[in-house]
Amino acid sequence: MTLEEIYQKVREGVRISREEGFFLLRNAELLDLGDMANEIRFQKNPKQWVTYLLDTNPNYSNVCNIDCIFCAFYRHPGEEGAYRLSSDQLIQKFKEAASKGITTVLLQGGVDPTIPFEYYLELVERTVKEVPEIYPHFFSTSEIIGMSQISGLSIRGVLEKLWEKGLRSIPGGGAEILSDRVRRKISSKKGTFADWLNVMRIAQQIGYKTTATMMYGHLETDEDIVEHLEAIRQLQDETGGFTAFIPWSFKPGNTPLEKIIPHYATSYTVSANDRLLTRLFGQF
Repeated sequence: MTLEEIYQKVREGVRISREEGFFLLRNAELLDLGDMANEIRFQKNPKQWVTYLLDTNPNYSNVCNIDCIFCAFYRHPGEEGAYRLSSDQLIQKFKEAASKGITTVLLQGGVDPTIPFEYYLELVERTVKEVPEIYPHFFSTSEIIGMSQISGLSIRGVLEKLWEKGLRSIPGGGAEILSDRVRRKISSKKGTFADWLNVMRIAQQIGYKTTATMMYGHLETDEDIVEHLEAIRQLQDETGGFTAFIPWSFKPGNTPLEKIIPHYATSYTVSANDRLLTRLFGQF
């Protein structure tokens, strides 16, 4: 295969294979991929319009028992700096945000085993009723799984209860890299990538719209990245429930992983994206 052959398939609307995607990741220039993406964008949306929304990303609690080694945010119960906001405090934050033109709130927190399921139900219900200007985009898959464990309900039961209170959208946090090899190293208590896909599948079957994320730039390889993208593509084929894909780079500051990464330096394969970005913007 050649790059031009793959580019031609994309222009013709022919789906590229996993192997071709891997070939692009390894060999294509970032700016060429950008040009191709722009070309396809105008095929699908020919008008010179770009839309956006204004959102805010507060956190209701930083208490968490999952201990992801890439996270500098969480605290254990009782630790200095640990906090949990009440529904009243959050509703006030949402009202202040709405007064500034914010239309969407992406709300996440730690997986806090001391928070009862009723807290989440009340928060959704109050948001919908008291701050109708705000569209609630609440709770990652990890939090949904935590709610299931606390409440004794199934994943579907949790999502149906939240739906009844007015929630219609959940963010894609918790995906990190959908490779169990990587997840065992960076988030061993978070479950398998199948657990993330299961929550998303059930949510989308109920009617939720969701997003998908990817955290890159740590212990993953190019193979892991392609595995991640393929898993999301397959679920999108099945449900059509994803509205956006959000990749974000690992921020090592103050994380346990910051100290561990040098240990993997001899075996860690720098991804093609890292190489391309380095070429464009200089050495990290």
